[in-house]
Amino acid sequence: MKTEFFKILTNEKIAKDVYKMTLQGDCQGIACGQFVNIAIEGLYLRRPISVCEVSGDVLTLIYKVVGKGTEAMSYMTHGKLLHLLTGLGNGYDLSQSGQRPLLIGGGVGVPPMYQLAKELRALDKEVTVILGFNKEEEIFYAKEFEALGAKVYVATVDGSVGEKGFVTDVMKKLPDYTYVYTCGPEPMLKAVYNESKTSGQFSFEERMGCGFGACMGCSCKTKYGNKRICKEGPVLTKEEIIW
Repeated sequence: MKTEFFKILTNEKIAKDVYKMTLQGDCQGIACGQFVNIAIEGLYLRRPISVCEVSGDVLTLIYKVVGKGTEAMSYMTHGKLLHLLTGLGNGYDLSQSGQRPLLIGGGVGVPPMYQLAKELRALDKEVTVILGFNKEEEIFYAKEFEALGAKVYVATVDGSVGEKGFVTDVMKKLPDYTYVYTCGPEPMLKAVYNESKTSGQFSFEERMGCGFGACMGCSCKTKYGNKRICKEGPVLTKEEIIW
């Protein structure tokens, strides 16, 4: 874990209630699947946000406005300094991917899939991505994944774009894949767990206190004992998850 000040470069709305923020600062050691914890003026607890992309000294975060903290972030402009805890959490292990990994993101679980897809494509993997949303106005980053050379499928609950239904409806129609990486709300993760034909890594969303393992507020039971989502997670392997 490191503590650093980052300068906001851009902060723009990209979908319904969803914003993309780019920040400049020391990104060394930040890995895909990890998160940062952001101090917000006037609020006691920091806000954990998944890492979307790291490119040199530029960090990209995508967040959804769901409360006071993220609402405050949505009004922030170029030049503002934010104090971040970086290098938090246990990220994705790319060595398990095989040649044809399947990446599945639901809603605000989509952003961490991007850096993962970027790094897997750099290893010349044949990446397939499924993005799940409720409706068309919530969709973001589908074209960005395609630009990486990934095969992209979109599922919407209302059928307004792509497959009508859930990410698992797309999974059922896919040819063989070698491994699964996924992030999203817990009901989606459980459905992916039940549908997946291979092993995989699941990134869990959880309310956090400190964000670095001291407060024990985000502990969960696994087959190998209790683990803290912020420290030993947020990524857990399929074999250790207890529903």
